[in-house]
Amino acid sequence: MSGFASQFAGAFLITLGLALVSGVIGTSFGLLLAIAKTTHTSRIVALITAYTTIVRGVPELVIILLIYFGGTALAGAIAGRYVEINAFTAGIIALSVVFSGYATEVFRGAIAAIPAGQAEAAKSLGLSTWQRWLLVIAPQMWRLALPAYGNLWISLFKDTALVSIIGLTDVMRVAFVGAGSMRAPLTFYLAASALYLSLTTATLLSIRLAERRYPALGR
Repeated sequence: MSGFASQFAGAFLITLGLALVSGVIGTSFGLLLAIAKTTHTSRIVALITAYTTIVRGVPELVIILLIYFGGTALAGAIAGRYVEINAFTAGIIALSVVFSGYATEVFRGAIAAIPAGQAEAAKSLGLSTWQRWLLVIAPQMWRLALPAYGNLWISLFKDTALVSIIGLTDVMRVAFVGAGSMRAPLTFYLAASALYLSLTTATLLSIRLAERRYPALGR
């Protein structure tokens, strides 16, 4: 087990990086889709709704496999030869897609919960559209979305374990290899559980601190 300590340390950094990059990309894309869903035409709204429905309705593992093998097929078709997509890149794309699908609905619900009079009052004061979003809507939206948004991050850290199936050397992959080679599955999977628990616990504590610092409206 001691020989795998350095491998677990490296895999932990890969898992952390995978989650952070995917979460940032997914948050940005989800926020843009949520804003578009509340401000654009019914056709745009229908397309975004279809996207979030498909993403939330298909298992995360299937999305990872589709993007990994689909991306490999697409790259091969473009290059005219077999090209394998990097597992880390495929994992980022897949988890970003999943995260954005859920984040879109979280942000949309938070925006819808803000009283319409807030935006109307800001408009009457002469604020531009972007000023209304940045100064009035966004601060209130974040407070309302924070609990559900925190849960998305916890789910994201756990979902990173699925990327090991396409060959990424993450925490779950190291645990699987170690459990087989050392014939000690309980020890290695308990170690992996402890690492994932450390990530989700840190996330939970961060969200609780943020909720105390920025309480939801009406509290």
